[in-house]
Amino acid sequence: MALNLLWNKCDGGKWCKLLELNLEDQHFDDMKGVYIIWHAGENSATVRVGQGFIRERLAAHKEEPEILEYRPYTLYVTWAQVATNQCDGVECYLAGKLNPKVGSRFPDTEPIEVNSPWQE
Repeated sequence: MALNLLWNKCDGGKWCKLLELNLEDQHFDDMKGVYIIWHAGENSATVRVGQGFIRERLAAHKEEPEILEYRPYTLYVTWAQVATNQCDGVECYLAGKLNPKVGSRFPDTEPIEVNSPWQE
């Protein structure tokens, strides 16, 4: 049975645009978990899957050239709080399922299945 994560959206229930996301918001204080960055467009695709302290990781990704390469297609992001001892397994599962364009090293561990952010 899949672990049911609460994937975050922005105001109005819309997906958050990575480059417009206010990472100074207290929502991100000490938040650790997993995240997915993707781009929109006709051939939308997952750009990056990762884990860690959400504020710090997303702030770094906002400046990475290999992520910003997809800026013309509009970059979106969602994240979910995950227990520290489950982050590796969840990231492993998401990377295997979503095949991100950026990032080649993911945890070598037993995947922990989770719900997709795009499932209703």
